[in-house]
Amino acid sequence: MRLICMSHDEQKTSRRPVKAARLDRLPPYLFDELDKAKKRAVEKGARVIDLAVGDPDLPTPARIVEKMKEAVGNPTHHRYPGYVGSPSFRRAIASWFKVRFGVTLDADHEVLVLIGSKEGLGHLPMAVVNDGETVLVPDPGYPVYENMSLMAGAEVRRFGIYERTSFLPDMAELEAAGDAKLMFMNYPNNPTGAVVSAAFFESLVGFARRRGVFVCNDAAYSELTFDGFRSPSILAAEGAMDCAIEVHSFSKTFNMTGWRVGFAVGNREILKALAQVKVNLDSSVFGAVQEAAEAALGMRYDDNLRAFDRRRSIALAKLREMGCHFFTPGGTFFVWARVPEGMTSMELAVFLLERVGVTVAPGSGFGRNGEGWFRVALTRPDTEIAEGLERIAGLRLWTS
Repeated sequence: MRLICMSHDEQKTSRRPVKAARLDRLPPYLFDELDKAKKRAVEKGARVIDLAVGDPDLPTPARIVEKMKEAVGNPTHHRYPGYVGSPSFRRAIASWFKVRFGVTLDADHEVLVLIGSKEGLGHLPMAVVNDGETVLVPDPGYPVYENMSLMAGAEVRRFGIYERTSFLPDMAELEAAGDAKLMFMNYPNNPTGAVVSAAFFESLVGFARRRGVFVCNDAAYSELTFDGFRSPSILAAEGAMDCAIEVHSFSKTFNMTGWRVGFAVGNREILKALAQVKVNLDSSVFGAVQEAAEAALGMRYDDNLRAFDRRRSIALAKLREMGCHFFTPGGTFFVWARVPEGMTSMELAVFLLERVGVTVAPGSGFGRNGEGWFRVALTRPDTEIAEGLERIAGLRLWTS
């Protein structure tokens, strides 16, 4: 028998944990867990209707796809793109922003191309927050704000958004939150579907300038609004360019979730810091994707709006019929609804998956204030949304 002897240093190395301790600060990522549960149900033979994840089922418009096919053949795009995005794409973004929001941007210093808005949101705390500094995040809110702030070594403080305030933050609560370096906002809001006025952004920017806080508004759903409402930009508020950026996405507006392209605009010093992080981590978006996204900026998206508005009507009617209380969304493709009495949001999500093969997103995955609510995504065909909610209605969970 041959004995293999290890030195003390080798034994020490072999016992060393693989995972970095900072990862223990993160909760399980909600949508990854939901996807795993759905796959287990499908493997058992269930026909699952997924009303949990916000991934549009509608195809990317043909004009964008054709532009991509054409651009892929351009050998210029087969090399590294510029780190901050192509000059042509950045100019197109600035032009679109001027027309859409009335805000003038310097394409060279106030526009930064992102590998999807999630990437920019996740890297922002690393760019502007030092260890121990405070980041304010909405509760309920998109988990990336809090999780990536924790990864950056920040102290996270949540501020509540409540139905009594139409899911807008209470400015008095923000004033009492203490000193902070960065604050995340998200309007139109995920998960609630709430929208805000230009006056709200004016008030928010005034607060941020008084307190020396940088603000990032996640505007991924800015173009998905209903009943004639058009979402304003925080950058249109007086003084916003001194303290704020806004992050936009092509994913929802143009059904391009898999393409991974977005942009950040606003305060040039914040964008410069974010770009410095990105230079060390990525090489920007494939040039052909940028060219296709530039073409998208010249398109209308009325068909998308009509589809999601129609689906919203279907969902609200079904929820109303079953006696389920909900918040009427002014934007996004989500509906935020109340869990039946006596159940937690996770218990409801598990129960619906196991009993009727329907997935919804439990509100607790978006923060403590999300408990008692669940989110329905309108990202399946009309018939599936109707069938999924009909399956839920058959359980009579909201009737005595």
